[in-house]
This record gives sequence, structure tokens and C-alpha cells, in this order.
Amino acid sequence: MGKFSTLLRATGLAVTVAMPVKAQESDTVMATVNGTDITLGHMIALKKRLPDQYQQLEDSVLFEGILEQLIQQTALAQEIEKDTTRSIELARENEMRAFMAGEMLAKVGTADISEEEIQAAYDKQFENFEPEPEFNASHILVETEEEAAALKEEIEGGADFAEVAKEKSSGPSGPEGGSLGWFGKGQMVPEFEAAVIALEEGQISDPVQTQFGWHLVKLNESRPTNAPELEAVRDEIERTLRSEAVEQAITDITESAEVTRAEVEIDPATIQNEDLIEN
Repeated sequence: MGKFSTLLRATGLAVTVAMPVKAQESDTVMATVNGTDITLGHMIALKKRLPDQYQQLEDSVLFEGILEQLIQQTALAQEIEKDTTRSIELARENEMRAFMAGEMLAKVGTADISEEEIQAAYDKQFENFEPEPEFNASHILVETEEEAAALKEEIEGGADFAEVAKEKSSGPSGPEGGSLGWFGKGQMVPEFEAAVIALEEGQISDPVQTQFGWHLVKLNESRPTNAPELEAVRDEIERTLRSEAVEQAITDITESAEVTRAEVEIDPATIQNEDLIEN
């Protein structure tokens, strides 16, 4: 509809309509532009399609702004109607066709989805779920293999891994005692991941080299992943179901339509010839 700042600005086009307080019908005329009525229903329909940020405006601001916008649009539309070209007529038909198609798909895409449908989709999506391990590990990062080996000896001699990490590790997790929290396969560089997988809980690795330097890795815990709870993926499932419903509607409605393609030879390059619709 254009910038809403234009819609809301106070200009000479703004109209204050005196009418009885009880006049609340959708066909109540709010303004007339060169014989064309603008009704309360037109205003409500326009308001319904405003972006969310404008829906929060005060009713009085919306009311006057929307009425002004419709007056402007009506006047402008009437003016172009005086000199409507074939190009404009065809574009208007296309816009109406696209609008109505969009309304049909919006109807399908916002239809209620039953709990049974959601549950069935969830069960299908995760019926073959195979748990994979997750790891909780800590590490100490230093520049050389010799440093890492020396720190391992220190820890094996009784030093606390977390305290050594706080003091010696150059990695961002050092101040947290080297803790990396929980992570799954594919979240760490391959060399680091391989070292973690090879460890038993509580075990500390030999020095491991990665692109970041040399690590000592400690596996704190491991556990299998579980399929997510339904509530955690409900929104995603609903989006998928709605998308599938829209795609199915497009297919079903199109296939059920009686479509006849004209048997006429047209050079595809003709679609570039805008002169054909300019007169």
C-alpha cells in the first residue's frame, strides 16, 4: 500500500464523517470519491492486511489513516482509468488472479490441524530414530606438544584438570576450567572428535594436534541422544503439515481443472515483445 507514514499523515484529503454512533454496518459509507463509495468494510479489510507493527497503532490513528489511504487510492485509480492501456488491463487481471489464488492457499494453509495429524506426523518422522552419542568434555589448549605432555604429567601427578586449564589453557574455555559442555558428532574438528570418542569417561587423552594448537582432552560424561519431545518440534511439524497441504491443494485443484492448451505455435522469444500490449 506504500509507506504508512504517507497513509497516516494529516493532509487536506482527510475526511471526518459525521454519522450516528450506532451505524456499525460494514456497508456504512465513510466517504465518496467522484461517485465511488468507500465503506467501513473496505477500511476493515485494509486494516486486516496491515503489517503487524501498524496493527498496534491507536484505533483513532488507524481509522483516519486508513480512510485517507483509501481516498487517495480511489482518486488515483479513477484518474488512471481515464487512460487505461491494454498493458494495465492485463496486469490488473494478473494481479486479481494472483490475489485470489493467494487467498485460496491462505485458506488451506491456515486450516485447523488436528492433534491426531500432528501426532501421526511426529511418529512417522521419528519412528526410525537411532540414538547417537553426545559428549561432555573439557580441554586444555597450548601451543606445543611438549607443553601439553608436561601438563598431562602434572595432572597425572595429582593436579586438578580444571585448575590447570584455568591457569594454562589459551582457549576461550580456559576460565571455565576448559569445559566445553555437551556436543554431538560433527560439532568439533575431526581430530578433536576422534580423541573424544576414543576416551573412557574420566580419562585424559595424550596430546592432540588440531588447527588451533595442542590439546589435552578429558571426557567427563557421555550419553545417547533421545528423540525430541513432541512439544519441542510441534511448530516445525505444523509448518511442514501446512506446507504439504498447500502443495497438495495446488496439485489437486490444478489436476481437477479442465485445462485446454491451445495448439498454436508461438516463438518463445515473443514473450519479450512488450510492444504487443502497449496499445
